[in-house]
Amino acid sequence: MYLDKEKKEEIFGQYGKANTDTGSAESQIALFTYRIAHLTEHVKANHKDFVTTRSLTRLVGKRRALLNYLKDRDISRYRAIIKALGLRK
Repeated sequence: MYLDKEKKEEIFGQYGKANTDTGSAESQIALFTYRIAHLTEHVKANHKDFVTTRSLTRLVGKRRALLNYLKDRDISRYRAIIKALGLRK
């Protein structure tokens, strides 16, 4: 499986406050970004997989909503996660 418990703990530890910090916006955005990258590669190889394409679109929307929330609440945290994940240049 591409996303096991150890990988999640690594992502949460790197972008959250601790390995068990699963609820912060930063850790969720990082997890969504990892999943989006994986699904993007899958869709490139399987262009007729419309269910995965729809799931990918929904996941991008969820990440965008979290980024907008973070931008409205705390611009410094927003800028930090954008820079850390390399979402914008």
